[in-house]
Formats: sequence, structure tokens, C-alpha cells
Amino acid sequence: MHYLPDTLVYLLIPGLFSNHSPLYFLNTKRFFSKMGLTCHIAKIHSEASVEKNARELKLYIEELYWGSGKQVLLLGHSKGGVDAAAALSLYWSELKGKVAGLALVQSPYGGTPVASDILREGQIADRETRRIMELIVCKLIKGDMRALEDLTYDKRKDFISKHRLPVDELPIVSFHTEASTAPTVLATLTRIAQAELLPLLTVAPLPRFLSEYAESLLASLKLPVVMPVSAAMAATALHLRLRYGESSDGLVTRRDAEVPGSVVVRPERRLDHAWLVFSTLSRRRAEADATQVCEALLAMLVEIGGKRRRCLIEEIVT
Repeated sequence: MHYLPDTLVYLLIPGLFSNHSPLYFLNTKRFFSKMGLTCHIAKIHSEASVEKNARELKLYIEELYWGSGKQVLLLGHSKGGVDAAAALSLYWSELKGKVAGLALVQSPYGGTPVASDILREGQIADRETRRIMELIVCKLIKGDMRALEDLTYDKRKDFISKHRLPVDELPIVSFHTEASTAPTVLATLTRIAQAELLPLLTVAPLPRFLSEYAESLLASLKLPVVMPVSAAMAATALHLRLRYGESSDGLVTRRDAEVPGSVVVRPERRLDHAWLVFSTLSRRRAEADATQVCEALLAMLVEIGGKRRRCLIEEIVT
């Protein structure tokens, strides 16, 4: 059963390095479209600073609102949730009435020890490590080093103290998970992209009618591109648990992913930080479905918003 109304526009905000992940939120958008819902994936430069993306999202939301006449419901994953929260904190006076709610999924709202450790002097980082990160972020993927700096504890503490998130006026949900560190995870491969098989007809020419059939067949076949993402998340989660005593999804601790005053969802199932974006190569029936979880979180926002409106009406009447 599906409860999401078609009277809203749904905007999915991807996280850091999403510009280099062609499958990011793709299945979720298709799932929503099949239900007849208007769904968009925010086209922002994920490696830009939080404040820059907040400005981009503010303009994006206004464009969707004025173009459709419908309120926009937001779901941000990882840094995407931080960017979306920043847009509401900085521009709430202009976005009030245009946004119906926000779901932050595995978002480092309070910061992440991974960013803080990488950029902190005397920790796992030094000048050479900093230079390598700047080369990767700034030169190779044309990003802004502030995208990583903005997720450190110092930067997040400073931003939150200066810019208030309208938790009392807007339905907000925080969703966070814990990664599995079981030995079996080390052998798990994650599908991060797909490649089309190139026709091999130039090697062995075929008759015209067979050639056309072979081309159409090969064009429909996709070759999965896989990496041991879950294994990396498990290793990082184990490091954060041993060093800080904190449970995490591999990049964000559960404590840092909770927005004060929000409705918090804490699933017991072990899910790492990349789970929402990428599926494992061997999908099991018992594996959590990211698209359905996104639908459930957004449905929860709609329900919370409806209850708030009914309470407000009752207060006015009485």
C-alpha cells in the first residue's frame, strides 16, 4: 500500500561525490515515477561547500514550487541532508510554506569524525595527507575542499550555533543506521555502476537481419561495475567503534545523525552508509529495500505534518 500523495513534489538530495555515481537515487526516482509521483534528483555540485549548495537548493525548491504550485518534500542522504538543512536554516523566511518536510538519512548533522580526523593536525592527517585530499577533491573531481571541512565538528558546531533549523515549524525526521562488521561483509561486492556491452560484430560480420538482432540484444545487456564498498564501510565502522566507542554506519556515527527535536528512526538491521545508494551484487529477499525505506520516511513526514495541522486547527477552534 502506498500513502504518498500526488499533491506534493518530491526532491531527493544526494551526498558527497554523487556527481560521480550515476546510480545515486536512480532506482528510487524510477520507483516514485511508476507510482505517478513527481520526483526530482537535485542537480547540485555535491563537492561544493554547504552554504553554496544551500543557496542552490533554495533556488531549486522555489523553482519547483512556483512551477507546480505544490509544496516540496525533501529527502537528503549524507551531506545532502546537511545541505538541505542548511537551506532551511538560512532561508526559512523565504521557504516557509513552500517546503512540507525534511528527512535526513545517515546525515552528519553534528559532523563526522572521519572528516575531523582527516583534516586535524596531529591525528591521522599531516601536511602530505592534506595535500593528497586537496589533489583528489579540488583537482581530480573539481570540487571544493570546504565540502569536507564543513563536515568537521568545529564547522558544524559553529554553523548550528548561528543558524537555527525550524524544527518547531516543520516536520523533520532523522534516520541513522549501524554497519555490520561481521567477517562475511568483507566478501560482499557492491554494484556502483553499470556498463553497456559493446557489440562484437566487427570481429565476425553477420548477415544484416542477424546483425540488427544482435545489436539490440547487446544494447539491452548491462555489465555491473562492482567494488568492495561494504568491506570498506565495515573497516571504518570498526575503527570508529574502537577509537571513539561510537556506533556508526562507517562514516557517520548514530549520535551525530540525530537532529535535536526531530523524529528519530533507529532501525535494528545492520546497514552501512552506502546501502541507500548502492545495492549488493547478490540481492537477497531479506535485504532492505532502499526505495521502500525512502517512501516510508517521506510518508512519515506527511503523517507528522497532517497531525500538526489538525492540532493547530483544534487549538484555533477551542
